[in-house]
Amino acid sequence: MAVGIISHHQCLTHEMGEHHPEAPERMAAIQDQLIRSGLDYVTRQFNAKPLNKELLYLAHDKKYVESIFTNAPSEGTYRLDDDTIMNPNTLNAALLSAGAAKDGVDLVMSKEVSSAFCATRPPGHHAEYDKAMGFCFFNNIAIAAAYAKTQYKLKRVAIVDFDVHHGNGTENIIKNKKGYLFCSTYQYPFYPFEVQESCKAPVINTPLDATTKSADFRQAILENWLPALNKFKPQMIFISAGFDAHIEDEMSQISLVDEDYRWVTDQLKDVADKYAQGRIVSVLEGGYALNALGRSAVAHINGLIGY
Repeated sequence: MAVGIISHHQCLTHEMGEHHPEAPERMAAIQDQLIRSGLDYVTRQFNAKPLNKELLYLAHDKKYVESIFTNAPSEGTYRLDDDTIMNPNTLNAALLSAGAAKDGVDLVMSKEVSSAFCATRPPGHHAEYDKAMGFCFFNNIAIAAAYAKTQYKLKRVAIVDFDVHHGNGTENIIKNKKGYLFCSTYQYPFYPFEVQESCKAPVINTPLDATTKSADFRQAILENWLPALNKFKPQMIFISAGFDAHIEDEMSQISLVDEDYRWVTDQLKDVADKYAQGRIVSVLEGGYALNALGRSAVAHINGLIGY
């Protein structure tokens, strides 16, 4: 089976202003690198479908969801915080981004694809149960994981997050629910700042120093994530794939390289092959140095393929 790439051109229409790092060019950078690498010929491309509004309630407070719909502007912008801004196309893009993650679950569970990567925006891992923040409106990965549990009756799903920022929204949504394991590496101290270190399931929070390089990152995964994942035996793995810990990305000080994203994907694929029939759904989060983003995403997809 091929790896599925799920995207939609209307995700490009969400813009939060000139010079905002979470820009439409991010998606174009990934698509360009896919073509340059030849992976567009060995993956299957799918158009995302917008998520049904009721499925947002799997991860979000109903009043919060209603507020997003009510405040979605027909012209101009609506600001949820200093970094999180809606334009007239944002709601549609956010529903497509969440819908892509749900579509990924359906495609993988039906065995139409072996695994899926959602090259969409806006991202989602900072969106909490009742709060938008950090460029995020709906928590795409948490919605998809909850959908997999409810629709397909999976008892154990793991969410892993290697974005350079902690996936606070994901932790906020799943931390008191059964059947989840959440593993996150992140630079600390760094946005969103309030995160607590944890080495006990269901939350494995692994802070990384700003001086972290490849060897330190890999050791953190080997010591913290892999024992927890092997003990948990997930029936599906979800990846919050942020590429902003790359050495070329000015968003952070951590110094990862393209090959680190391939390496961590290989480790996760091994776990998925062992316990989850290879089932992985990966969703784009951060990554703002466009060339590095494209290369890192291709390295990640190569890991999903297993080359």
